[in-house]
Amino acid sequence: MSFFGNDAINRVNLHSTIQALAQGAGGVFVLVYLLKAGVPAPLVLVSMAAMNGGRLLLRPFVLPLARRIGLRATLVAGTVLEAAIFPFLPLVRGIDLAFVAIVLIGPVGSVLYWTSYHAYFASVGDDEHRGGQVGVRQAMAAVVGVVAPLLGAWGLAVGGPWLAFPAVAVVQVLAAWPLLGAPLVPIAVDPPGGVRAARTAMALMACDGIFAGGYHYIWQIALFLTLGESFAAYGGAVALAALVGAVFSLLIGRHIDAGRGRSAILIAFLVAVGVLAFRAFSLGAPWLAIGANAVGALVEALWIPALMAPLYTMAKASPCPLRFSVATEAGWDLGCAGACLIGAAMVALGHTFVAPILVGLAGVSTAFAVLWRRYVAGSGPAALPT
Repeated sequence: MSFFGNDAINRVNLHSTIQALAQGAGGVFVLVYLLKAGVPAPLVLVSMAAMNGGRLLLRPFVLPLARRIGLRATLVAGTVLEAAIFPFLPLVRGIDLAFVAIVLIGPVGSVLYWTSYHAYFASVGDDEHRGGQVGVRQAMAAVVGVVAPLLGAWGLAVGGPWLAFPAVAVVQVLAAWPLLGAPLVPIAVDPPGGVRAARTAMALMACDGIFAGGYHYIWQIALFLTLGESFAAYGGAVALAALVGAVFSLLIGRHIDAGRGRSAILIAFLVAVGVLAFRAFSLGAPWLAIGANAVGALVEALWIPALMAPLYTMAKASPCPLRFSVATEAGWDLGCAGACLIGAAMVALGHTFVAPILVGLAGVSTAFAVLWRRYVAGSGPAALPT
């Protein structure tokens, strides 16, 4: 069966595309808008770490909620609640109540969404087409990502935050529509070893969180400052990156399914290290930074399928994919929060953004070492042993 023949995955990937439109037009502007609104850069990073911490505290409540209303309904609820922070953004004027509300409200939708999303995607996907299905998702998101940041920048420039962010909230809510006809997925009542089965995956996701902290979140702030705090220039740089990465997601996913996982992860690792270094040393030079951001799309296209294909296979084979996702998402939160706090401390002490960005090297190097050992030569995205 072709990976396009799975109606459930097609629905989830359509949902992911609309979600990517909302996040590309609004989500990528959240941290930089806080910076523009008068929140100092170290506190922006601390707020990101605090939202990760909030997700960590709330995550134990996801399982009983999902058992009560179902995994699909939890995913729909998380999708809708992801829109909750956008109406608060135009109210922020430095460290004020609106800023605190964003930090407190942001984790609610996020923890419901990402925990249930990964569990649902793993449950309805096909092991033999896992890399291709993840690759299609990334490619569709990348295509939308070409237009979304330009729309977000245009909305902020023409109508200001009161036009841009409420519009993004509406699109975010609409992302729930394709899920309404998706199949229900049962949740095991009390499976043995439901969380213990995710130990290796949890460590991998913690490493990915550290990488994301430097590569994605700290870099967003550094790029925005390098581009003179211009929403238009920043949105254009993000759009250019999406254009570069759209095709590569499909290619790398099929490469993994064809049994070349080790070569895929090696290429992804080398590109990730090169791009991190490029980003760190491009700061202060706008055109270099735009180039570093553009080639970063290759990391998204290469790294995510190579990492997530085996993790989704592990989740589906585990006693309970939702409990598996609870554990792995907790690992990601810990890693990302740690990287953001380290970055915040460095910047507060007067350092440039170079060292905080390079913190991501620790995460990607450790994840690569684990994946390199565990990928089975000559097979597709085989499950990693615990």
